Parts: sequence; structure tokens; C-alpha cells
Amino acid sequence: MVKLRRRLQSLLRPRSARRDGGDQLGYAPRADGQADPGEVVWAWVPFEENDGRGKDRPVLLVGRRGSGSGFSWLGLMLTSKDHDRDAADEARWGRQWMDVGTGAWDRERRPSEVRLDRLIVLEPDAVRREGAALDRATFDRVVRAASALHALE
Repeated sequence: MVKLRRRLQSLLRPRSARRDGGDQLGYAPRADGQADPGEVVWAWVPFEENDGRGKDRPVLLVGRRGSGSGFSWLGLMLTSKDHDRDAADEARWGRQWMDVGTGAWDRERRPSEVRLDRLIVLEPDAVRREGAALDRATFDRVVRAASALHALE
């Protein structure tokens, strides 16, 4: 496994850069109605208990796993709940959050946080709609923070 931290440089590569059909990280949002890395999309995200329950929520796409038509999206879920007030409790459970500000992914424009410690793998058909693109500086900050927590194949 290659540490995401070591792959941070690949974020700066063009979207076509790949390594043997494995994980491809990058920032390539396009306002074309299709999901792209760097965009916040909506998808059904299962609860961690994996008991069949879940929640429709925004997810920041950070890259792809696989190549061709057999790829999956790599993402980090967002929430409008403020975890600054319960940061110690969240950390005790291994959950780490980062503020990402507001965006069109939330109709009420509430401030959002991204969960750094839980990498979500989504099938392309699980992504139902495009929310908005995260700005490049915020995207890069999120990936740098998440890189200390994840190893990608």
C-alpha cells in the first residue's frame, strides 16, 4: 500500500495520470453535471455499523480507484453538524473533522465539516447528483490532512 501522504504530489498531476489502474487522486472539477474529483456530490453513505442503514449525504470526491468502466469513487463525507464543540469526544472515538466552509452542496449554506478518518468507496451509480466544487486551496488542505490517516492501494 502506498501512503496517501506520498501520493499528495499526484494530486498536482493531470487527471490522466495513473498507476497501474490503482488509485488516482486529483482535482478536476467541471461544471458538466458529471461527478469529478474536487466536487461535493450526494450519495447514500452506509453507517459504520454496516447494518444496512445509512444516510443521504454530501461527499467530497478525492479520486478514483481502478480504471476504465470498473472504477469506484474515493470520497470523504461532509456534515453540517459542528464538531468543534465535541472535538475531544470525537477524537476519543477516532473521528477527525475539518472545517471546509459553505457551498452550494447545502441549500441553507450552513458551514460544513469533512470527516478525514473515514475514506468512502462509492460505485459510480451511487453518486446521484453534483452539489458543487470545493475550491482548490480547501481541497488541498483536506487531502493533506487526510493523507496522514489513510493508505491507498
